[in-house]
Amino acid sequence: MLTRSSTELVRQQNSALVLSALRRKGALAHTDIAEQTGLASATVSAITAELERIGVIAKREHHVQGGRGRPRVLFAPNRDCGYVIVVRISSDIVQYSLADYGGVLLDRFEEARDRDHAGAAAFGRRFAASLDRLLERSRIGKKQVLAISISSKGLVAAEGARLIWSPVFGGEELDFAKLLREEWPARVMLSNETLLVAQALAAQAEAKDGDFKALAAVSLGHSIGLGLARRGRSGELDVSAPNFGHMLHASSAGLCRCGAHGCIEAAAGFYGILRTAFEVPADTIPAKFVPLAEMDKIAASARQGHRMSGYAFRQAGIALGIGMSRLISLYETMPIFVTGPGLRYFDLLQKGVEEGLAQSLQVRLQGAPEITAVFDEQQLVFDGHLDRALSLVDGEIAATGHA
Repeated sequence: MLTRSSTELVRQQNSALVLSALRRKGALAHTDIAEQTGLASATVSAITAELERIGVIAKREHHVQGGRGRPRVLFAPNRDCGYVIVVRISSDIVQYSLADYGGVLLDRFEEARDRDHAGAAAFGRRFAASLDRLLERSRIGKKQVLAISISSKGLVAAEGARLIWSPVFGGEELDFAKLLREEWPARVMLSNETLLVAQALAAQAEAKDGDFKALAAVSLGHSIGLGLARRGRSGELDVSAPNFGHMLHASSAGLCRCGAHGCIEAAAGFYGILRTAFEVPADTIPAKFVPLAEMDKIAASARQGHRMSGYAFRQAGIALGIGMSRLISLYETMPIFVTGPGLRYFDLLQKGVEEGLAQSLQVRLQGAPEITAVFDEQQLVFDGHLDRALSLVDGEIAATGHA
């Protein structure tokens, strides 16, 4: 019995290695799979034959232009195996995307958030209806959906798909798995949005040089988010979303949307910058949403030398820099990638960020971390969704032997 169980576990692990290699590298020949996974040729043959039999991978012939002899046979994820739904919930819109098992985007639409009926229960009803609409547009059945991957700013429960707190719904919890359980057989996942950015950046770093250790992603905007990706001692990738935006900065930063006083977000979020620029009392209830057009006006004023507008961005930068210094003091010095809609004002934030970082002894001794601006946050979020969702689906296929 022990031998049979051990053999089955090895089979699952080897199948997962093959699927992971095809997911990372795309279409591969038999010898390439063996090289990428370290598996014996006979083992690769057995695994690819089984995965092809259950419809998870497909093979095709690749003819080399001008070449002679038999064409190469390449294996790749079978795009018709199933589908993944990706949903991005932000302060002003909800974006719904449909991708196939190969990670190819098939359909996408956006809906404006109804702030007049912003409760979690009402949102849940509209959310379920929009998922139905997404499938109807492509004539796909619910049983064909392998995973529904959802993201939002805020606090996400460690297990399940439960949104504990968010700038969208406040303290109203929303359990997406419970909401969809009766009608959807697919696995339902919920992730913090900036965690997905870190996931995608880590995947890019690994593909580039294969020697990835750690990175942090900081998202600037209405909310302040942090995603942290680190390679563990045993080689596994650990991606998390520490509650950076609601880390205590200074009580003078004012009232935060979470109800506390002095969070980093209360100084560096759009509503915090607006409040400082217009010298609004620190205990004023924060605006739930600040249009980019309004932020652009404050930024233009700061660039023209207006004292309070410039001061507001500088104070926001200091809050971010001090938060980053605490991050690297707790973990290690690592590259920091800055993204989000607030990146368009980074020229106004940068001096404050450097000033905040310089308050750390570690920075003074070892130097400041490398900070890189990454502008396409939406694409990174989508890539992170697919990476996590399809990796989970691959793991379940390897474990169960069917899609």
